[in-house]
Amino acid sequence: MAERYGLAPDLEARFARTPLGLEGGGFSYQRLAPNVGGSDGHRHRSQEEVYVVLAGSGRVKLDDEVREIRQWDAIRVAPEVARGFESGPHGLELLAIGFGNGGDAEMLEGFWA
Repeated sequence: MAERYGLAPDLEARFARTPLGLEGGGFSYQRLAPNVGGSDGHRHRSQEEVYVVLAGSGRVKLDDEVREIRQWDAIRVAPEVARGFESGPHGLELLAIGFGNGGDAEMLEGFWA
């Protein structure tokens, strides 16, 4: 997906909801290269998400709050909360798990500005 939207090679994103025919939720794998600045953000109308840091470190921005994150941290994000990530010196690998309809994302360009 990252290649399709011109975000590669800084971002790798693989989504499983549609290929696996999942209903009521989904998950994705996301990898940011080292030292990638804040990504565009997004929020949902109804989908709650949990992000698990599989490797690396970085920061997550939740609305106006920025938090440091590292391996094995889990971040629960309510649907209406805007979220975006940036990677640290070793990159950042995430497992994102969504609960609800994933087709309701609102993209937020310039979220970290």
